[in-house]
Amino acid sequence: MNFGGAEIIYDYAGSDIIIVPVPYGETSTWMKGADKGPDAIMEASPNLEFYDVETETQVHLKGIHTINPIVEESSPESLVNAVYDKTLQLLREKKFPVIVGGNHTVSIGSIKAFSERYKNFSVLQLDAHSDLRQDYEGSRFNHACAMARVREFAPLVQVGIRSMWVEELPFVKKKRIFYAHELYYDKKLYKKAVEMLSRNVYITIDLDVFDPSLMPSTGTPEPGGPDYYELMHFLRDVAKKRNIVGFDVVELCPSPNNKTPDFVAAKVIYQLLSYIFS
Repeated sequence: MNFGGAEIIYDYAGSDIIIVPVPYGETSTWMKGADKGPDAIMEASPNLEFYDVETETQVHLKGIHTINPIVEESSPESLVNAVYDKTLQLLREKKFPVIVGGNHTVSIGSIKAFSERYKNFSVLQLDAHSDLRQDYEGSRFNHACAMARVREFAPLVQVGIRSMWVEELPFVKKKRIFYAHELYYDKKLYKKAVEMLSRNVYITIDLDVFDPSLMPSTGTPEPGGPDYYELMHFLRDVAKKRNIVGFDVVELCPSPNNKTPDFVAAKVIYQLLSYIFS
């Protein structure tokens, strides 16, 4: 199954943008199903309109190719290494990788690869949760530890956070975290978040960053998040002012009774690509 269905069929060699499905959910800790997220996004994606009215572009003309899923369930470390290896290969081939999870563990491997290829590099995390636990349920690579591991590779700016464990507080960098309740009252903080980013930026989007009224299909939905345009127009500003080198979208736990979140996730991917390449 490829992103965009029959309308978006480009060969690997002719594609600048490579979709990398990673159906991984082994370290999920509450609602299961993130491993089904990539297939749900691919299934929803043919229903997109591939002319973007906001940017007046057709980003698919850059070539979008979906590769075979990365499947590795022997251990979280093995999964991280598999994603790292594939991402590094794509970067060496001058492709633009879009990693589609799966839970947040998958982001560790891709970000590690980007950190080795880019200087003046930082990570923008859009998420309801800080994910700064040093270990959880016996693993340093649990999805709740994803940003603790990422901070070992690159500076991090966190946006939309509204939930954390008290023992994460010593690891919070106060000038680089933008809480959802503060953003709600002061939209100028989004500009400050952009200013904290380095020239080259990787974006990791945990879909629970959105308010669950829009995105209920996540492993740990958390009330109080931004709506679609608030978050996407922040990303539009990031794309204007920084060089977005890659991104991931993770933590969709699809529901058979509500396909809307699947479509929203697909739209986020295509809209962000439109901002980056317009």
